[in-house]
Amino acid sequence: MSEYKIPILREMNRTPEYLFWVGCAGAFDPRYKKVTQAFAKILIYAQIDFGCLGSEETCTGDPARRAGNEMLYQMQALQVIETLQRYQIKKIITICPHCFNILKNEYPDLGGHFEVMHHSTFLKKLLDEGRLKINLEKLKNKTATFHDPCYLGRGNGIYDAPREVITGSGIQLREMKRNRSFSLCCGAGGAQMFKEAEPGHTEVYAERTREVLSTQAEIVATACPFCMTMLSDGIKKENKDEEIQNLDIAELILLSLH
Repeated sequence: MSEYKIPILREMNRTPEYLFWVGCAGAFDPRYKKVTQAFAKILIYAQIDFGCLGSEETCTGDPARRAGNEMLYQMQALQVIETLQRYQIKKIITICPHCFNILKNEYPDLGGHFEVMHHSTFLKKLLDEGRLKINLEKLKNKTATFHDPCYLGRGNGIYDAPREVITGSGIQLREMKRNRSFSLCCGAGGAQMFKEAEPGHTEVYAERTREVLSTQAEIVATACPFCMTMLSDGIKKENKDEEIQNLDIAELILLSLH
């Protein structure tokens, strides 16, 4: 799958079954662009009818609302809703829990009613339906721990899907002591990503990184761009970036495909 073309809505002249909502990190962050590409390749592999907005996609407004700028949030959200309704979008898949949460739970207050799925749930669906041919031998000797994103886990109760995706790729899962509803935040949610750290004896991401390393897993699997950024920084700070990989669950699935 070295060459592939992403379908763009304005070029399709029809409404696909799913809109792949890329998100700001998936579009602009060099590391998370690789996650976007991995998930898009999986959608193409599974022959999913999807499209992307391309340059017509803008921020959902989530960081603005979390930072307290309600006016900016509503301006951005209403613009997004207008675009989605113009294309008659009904189903949305996103690789960002923050986009997932606001599109699913907060947009309805402004008239945006869509069926929204996080890519962890969608990947599990594809595995359950047998649409992904996994070679369990490729990653069977690898070990991974999973960091629960706050907006996916505690925010929306999605704990099992990402874990089933990880084990479905053939990887052995090692849990951190604090996991699921007791999981520690990466330190970037609620717009904390965009502000300086407050006074304290340690950074949240540094504390979580130590918990990752305590599992002695070879991979820390993530399912959120904020979590990936913070844990990658933590791993580098501990000088462990040559020993442990930080990979999104979509990247694990892509690596395990026939």
